[in-house]
Amino acid sequence: MINYRQKTLLGLLSAFGGHLPSTDFQKYLFLFTREFEQEPSFEFVPYRFGSFSFQSYADKRRLVEIGALADAEDWQLQQGFSTEGLFDEAAFGRCYAKYSHLHGTKLLQDVYRRYPYYAIKSERAAKIMNDQEMSAITAARPAGAAACFFTIGYEGSSLEGYLNRLIKNNVKTLVDVRRNPLSRKYGFSKKTLSDTVRKLGIGYLHIPELGIASERRQELNTQADYDRLFNSYERQELKQNGRALQDLFNIFLKDKRVAITCFEANVCMCHRGRVAKAMSAFPDWKYDIQHI
Repeated sequence: MINYRQKTLLGLLSAFGGHLPSTDFQKYLFLFTREFEQEPSFEFVPYRFGSFSFQSYADKRRLVEIGALADAEDWQLQQGFSTEGLFDEAAFGRCYAKYSHLHGTKLLQDVYRRYPYYAIKSERAAKIMNDQEMSAITAARPAGAAACFFTIGYEGSSLEGYLNRLIKNNVKTLVDVRRNPLSRKYGFSKKTLSDTVRKLGIGYLHIPELGIASERRQELNTQADYDRLFNSYERQELKQNGRALQDLFNIFLKDKRVAITCFEANVCMCHRGRVAKAMSAFPDWKYDIQHI
């Protein structure tokens, strides 16, 4: 079974001749999703060479497993694999017609020039862009510097959308407050999430003592159910884990822009709201709390 994202990868690669260097492929995929799709099949984050999709590499691994792509560093259709009937070729052809003359440095320059936010972490930008273009990239970097405590959930979000929220709010450290940091959704289990945020220059810590056991989260159907659970959580887990709260507070004082994370999108349905409340009860608390 090949899903719609994976068909996009195959369609784009096929349009460009079946073989592309990794960096070029990421840029063509970025441009395709931005300019030739009504609803982008992939989202991107600023990374070492500009716009990058971690999800595309998860899909690439799956396509290698089923024999659609070669197991290689570059992006390459597996010899003998047929893409006939998998996708509508028209949009991919239009992307090829518009951008196939750009590759390598010229392609990077074009993307950096028009989408400077995605160049803010680039290792090559300073070498290939002029002073005016570098000023635009510098201006696109997040400016938040004041101490701020954030909470963030990943429900309903892609990994890249979630990461962009961290980047745009200039979060320095992500603290996972799930008891068991496992997820069936790509990117959000502990190992993958910690590895990914660290690649983007964001620290990661896990404080399981501040989580809630999964069996206590059953049968939550109304806001009243959630409120009863969280009231109990305040009386029990938080009261018994003052040391963990103090550790979190110390991390915040050191790193200044810290986000705690769990699953639910709505903070009213997540215990991280009560963790933030407990943080605000520390003596001399004078910091903003934002739910992103």
